This record gives sequence, structure tokens and C-alpha cells, in this order.
Amino acid sequence: MYYVSLIVFVTVTVLGKSVHATEKIPYTIERIPPIDERNDVGPEICRECIKESVSAINVLLNLILDEGIIGSCGDLCGALANKTSSKGLGDVCLVVCNVVGIGEFIRLLEHTDLDPIWYCQIADLCPINDHGDAKFVYFHMIPSTGRVGTEFIIDCSFTSKNGTGPGMLSITIVTPQNQSASNDFLLDAKKPGIYDQRIAVKTFDRECSSPTDSCNGFPTGTYNVTAYLCDGECGSHHPHSSIYDVGHTSFVVTP
Repeated sequence: MYYVSLIVFVTVTVLGKSVHATEKIPYTIERIPPIDERNDVGPEICRECIKESVSAINVLLNLILDEGIIGSCGDLCGALANKTSSKGLGDVCLVVCNVVGIGEFIRLLEHTDLDPIWYCQIADLCPINDHGDAKFVYFHMIPSTGRVGTEFIIDCSFTSKNGTGPGMLSITIVTPQNQSASNDFLLDAKKPGIYDQRIAVKTFDRECSSPTDSCNGFPTGTYNVTAYLCDGECGSHHPHSSIYDVGHTSFVVTP
């Protein structure tokens, strides 16, 4: 199963300021792939489209802002194909652009409002299930308490009666100091059934960058965990996007 790494998606909020996760946070979040994913619904093409569209959207934005290519869908998507040396990316771009129109396409790109799942659904490379559903059966931490250095596991399961569209499992953790970090994991479309998900949260000591730096050590206390199980991209207002369910749990880190 494809998953997106912490470095790409996580931001940490410190004193009301949003900063990139590369400034070191005292834990990492990583999905543990299930042993059995046989019920995924033709995920390979969709998954690859979403992966490639992330970079394609960035290239398109640069073509618009830096090179001023805004004439037509053919001009813009042709430039994308040339820039990336990928006719496939250009073809997908052309399908999406023609559906929404060049003006709306550019507006979505300029407002960073073109999420990859919806983009690939418009291109007919990802399935759509507007009657899908998913609900957490259980959502808890293993263990619930541990010392600094413990690997905690978010152990959860969800059930679906009508299957799901491609979506996301978005995990947000709030520290005892009220700092937060989030990570989004891509979920393939599912058939009706029950699905287990396990997310590893690895805690570790902070590292000082030099002997003169002050290091406060790992913050102990209660960490609150919230998970959003979404159809499409969590937080998207585009069609075929919604929140199926929300899970809450917590874990305690001791010295």
C-alpha cells in the first residue's frame, strides 16, 4: 500500500506559527501495511496517478506563474508534457483541463485548490463511489502508556457496507504543550468489508544541534490523537469528498 511520508505532509504549529516538520519533532508517524489487502479495488492505476499528479500540479503552477503559459488547455498541458518528458502527464492534464475549462483550471492551480484524488477522478483514472461509507469499529493505542523511546501503535479497524472511494486516513497528534503534527495516508478504494489499519508512532529524545543549544528533552504527558477517515482528500470541498468518520484516542509518555 502506498503511503505518504511524514516529511511531506506534516506541519508543526508552534506559538501559532506553522513550520515545516523538518525542524524536528519528537516522534514520527508511519503506516504499517496490512498483511491482506486483497479487497482493494483496482488500485494500481489510481494510486500511480495520485502520486504523479502531486508533482504535475506543482509543475503546472510554475508554468503559469513563472512562464505565463495561460492560453489554452493544449498550450498548458503540452508545456507540462515537455517539461516532465511525460506524454501521459500531459494527456491527463488535458482531460482535466477540458472538463473544468482553462479559466477554472488556472484558478484552482493558483489557489492550490486542485487536490490529487479529485484530479485523477476527473481524468477517470480513480473510481468514484458517492454512496460509500466507512465507520471505525475500534480506535485505540497500544500501549496506552509508555516511557520515552516507546513505539506506540494506533490500532484501528473500520467497516464499510457499501465500499469506499479512494480517500485518506488523516492522523493529528497534539502534544502536552499543545503543539500539533499531522500525517495523511492514502487509502485505496475498498469493497464492502472490515479493514484493519495500524500506524506506528515512534517517540525519541530531541537532539541538540550544538553543545551550546538548550534542549528541553522529550515532552512527557498526554498526547491526544484524532483520526479522520475520508472519502477523497480530507478537507477538500470538491465533489466526491467527505468525512466518513472521526476517531479519538490518547496515549501517555512518561520519563
